[in-house]
Amino acid sequence: MKFRLRKQKKINRSRFVDFLLMALLFTVGAFMVLPLLFVISNAFKPLDEVFLYPPKFFVRHPTLNNFVDLYHLLSASWIPFTRYLFNTFFITAAGTAGHIFIASMAAYPLAKRKFPGKNILFSIVVMSLMFSTQVTAIPNFMTMSWLNLIDTYWAIIVPAFGMSLGLYLMKQFMEQIPDALLEAAQLDGCSEFRIYWSIVMPNVKPAWLTLTIFSFQSLWMISNEGASPGRLYLYSEQLKTIDYAMGQILAGGIARVGPSMAATLILISVPILIFVFAQSRIIETMSTSGMKE
Repeated sequence: MKFRLRKQKKINRSRFVDFLLMALLFTVGAFMVLPLLFVISNAFKPLDEVFLYPPKFFVRHPTLNNFVDLYHLLSASWIPFTRYLFNTFFITAAGTAGHIFIASMAAYPLAKRKFPGKNILFSIVVMSLMFSTQVTAIPNFMTMSWLNLIDTYWAIIVPAFGMSLGLYLMKQFMEQIPDALLEAAQLDGCSEFRIYWSIVMPNVKPAWLTLTIFSFQSLWMISNEGASPGRLYLYSEQLKTIDYAMGQILAGGIARVGPSMAATLILISVPILIFVFAQSRIIETMSTSGMKE
């Protein structure tokens, strides 16, 4: 009996379809980048173009006067601008590093070890994701007051250590690591911390890089208005962050519209650069970190 083998047809998209897909992606990407281009354009607009009606999207006569005025305003402050900058960098760096370290160490036993109450603890972590920062503001303030940390850097840094999103994210990534890999490390005489630091953390690099972006962005833009951490915990002027200094400029009225737009560009530039750098590393790591039993 003879069987005829049918050749499998290879499905290829036409060049026209590829062109349509590229055009669609380009259109969506253009709409996504428009707000950033608008902020950059406004930062270099002279005052007459700022109040021009109808408004123009792109600047016609770019100028650096907004940045010069911003420099003079910050120089006239009785608290040096470098102090605001140091406060922001210290809070952001310490809070981000501590959050990643503590969240990953707590996620490791939840993901790869068995102990009584494990499922209950993880259920509590998942439930805590439903509560916003406004809901937990009063309990956090009472805790920081009891620890005598009010009006210190640690009043913002310590709560950042316990953000449940980081623990949840790290735990889900760590579950993908094969148990055979950890058992082989134990047979070689590795301690639990050595397994966590040398084996688990390199294999969940996409998770803690993503977590770095989220934590950095949330701590960098610590608002000093309303029920935000900067407003609740920091009272001394020398402990305020750069967002507070920029907020004072925005409160100056119409005359400070130009410097405020320059300040906005400076504020968002740092998180964007961090995101661009970390995003490339995440994509690179995800393409080479697949592991199977």
